[in-house]
Amino acid sequence: MASQARAVRQPVDIRRLETYIRQHAAYIKTPIELKQFCFGQSNPTYQLTGSDGQRYVLRKRPPGKIISATAHRIDREFRVISALAKTDVPVPRAYLLCEDESIVGTSFYIMEFLDGRIFDDADIKGVAPDERREMWKSAVTTLARLHRVDYKTVGLQGFGKEESFYDRQIETITRISARQAATISQAQSIPANVGEIPHFHETMKLFRDRSCQPTDRATIVHGDFKINNLVFHKTEPRVIGILDWEMATVGHPLSDLTNLLTPYVPTTVNLGPNGFSPAFAIGATPGLPSREQNLELYHLHWAIAFGMLRRAFIRQDIAARAATGQASSAQAAEYGKLMVPLGLLAHELIEARMNE
Repeated sequence: MASQARAVRQPVDIRRLETYIRQHAAYIKTPIELKQFCFGQSNPTYQLTGSDGQRYVLRKRPPGKIISATAHRIDREFRVISALAKTDVPVPRAYLLCEDESIVGTSFYIMEFLDGRIFDDADIKGVAPDERREMWKSAVTTLARLHRVDYKTVGLQGFGKEESFYDRQIETITRISARQAATISQAQSIPANVGEIPHFHETMKLFRDRSCQPTDRATIVHGDFKINNLVFHKTEPRVIGILDWEMATVGHPLSDLTNLLTPYVPTTVNLGPNGFSPAFAIGATPGLPSREQNLELYHLHWAIAFGMLRRAFIRQDIAARAATGQASSAQAAEYGKLMVPLGLLAHELIEARMNE
């Protein structure tokens, strides 16, 4: 994580933050040094280093008007990683939540810094085949442990509704996507408005057909579970932490499984760093397990198609935030452009599934 921390792109009032820390988190030694991580498309994330050299992570809501009231819920992130600390699911330790927006401009929380390895590419470049195989195995078993947690026993009652996950996702995406599509750009270098996801209404009509939906289930879901949201041990092939819990809820575990397996979905369209890669073709990368080896497929084709639609929706959100100057990442505009190919792929996959 440390190697990805750079100069601060979205400034905060360090002196005001230091005063708050002295009053509420005396274990963090002031004065502090602040850097901003390169990763993260949504909530700005900072490396906070105390005067004693101890490192922490600060995550905050982005500044400005939020397009969706359900987005950037820092309090939900803090709540879920606090609850999972009681389980065998590896998460950073949550230290404190501050909802006083006068400190750094928005609400924020501070968590443990995990000193490990983060891989941008899902094929985990730069490691031996045996280690790559074990790292993917650790990712899958870590996800399985998350889905085994009884969310009620760890204090997450009310964290999400227990039924009709995909129906609710469909309605939420339909409602918010309309607002995102209409977002007007404030920068001359970005198109006048974000626009609709290709074939959006036709695609959503197909997804609404309940006869093809997977059987309802309810577990804790991460919402964006993928290799580059995992921290691996510095020398061992195992996951030591899951990051970026902004979209966590109670829902169907297939949504996480399909997100993790996105690189295995064959397509000729470039879907960015977390999309299909030739490295995932059978036999292309020594040590990479096949999709079938990772899990037993169950309603996977429908869920993969919906996963692509959801990814298009997320890229549309990134495009909308880039258009209004709220994006956390310098690459946000490029990520936003992936809305179109992802939308086209979602439509292609669900149409093929319905025609089977």
